Amino acid sequence: MQSKRILVTGSSRGIGRAIALRLAESGWKVAVHSARKSANLEGIFKELGSSAAGAYSVDLADPSAMKGLFESVLADGPLHGLVNNAGVYMPMDTVKSTDAQFDATLFRTFAVNFESPMRLCRLASQHFAAHGGGKIVNVCSRVGFKGESGASIYAASKAALINVTRSLAMELAPKKVQLFGIAPGWVDTAMSRDGMQDRLENILKDIPAGRMASPKDCAAVVNFLLSPEAEYLSGDIIDINGASYFH
Repeated sequence: MQSKRILVTGSSRGIGRAIALRLAESGWKVAVHSARKSANLEGIFKELGSSAAGAYSVDLADPSAMKGLFESVLADGPLHGLVNNAGVYMPMDTVKSTDAQFDATLFRTFAVNFESPMRLCRLASQHFAAHGGGKIVNVCSRVGFKGESGASIYAASKAALINVTRSLAMELAPKKVQLFGIAPGWVDTAMSRDGMQDRLENILKDIPAGRMASPKDCAAVVNFLLSPEAEYLSGDIIDINGASYFH
């Protein structure tokens, strides 16, 4: 694995950052990404040290930019893996929302959470199939299985990503391209902490493990799926929710 290179989208903070660092520990050369240039992106690139394999700033809200992103990544070296981690969560009251709010939420959520990852899956699959195989992990969500009040569009985008993962796994297995997903529940990140403090007690009551997942918990599962130990798996969506939900 020492010579293998992987792109992790949305890796300047949170789950993506933890994934990038964990994969570097396992010998991957990690290309990092964020929607725009930032101190966080520069920070993770520096922290990766000799394991850093490129830094890219492209807004996934523009799905047409994915081909350019992928070509830029390949121009800097071969690629053997992809983690589609970047995502947005935009809660919305379906009844009270204005037409403009609804349209903006629908467009951006599906562009970032589904269409851009789907395009990257296609580009990566084409590349991997032509070069002996590769692995893709899509960061999905528990709500892609169970739904969530006030987040119907987000839940739908993650359900779509779950089923793309399964379908492509079946289609691409003969070409030695493996696809996986993780479906975290509550994860202790800056994104989930926004507006959460008044609900924390009730959230923890519904988690038998007694705590939210950490980004490192998610990164550990991704690391396993990308390892040789998961060589016979594909299409699996791994729940990370402290025994709070089964399907």
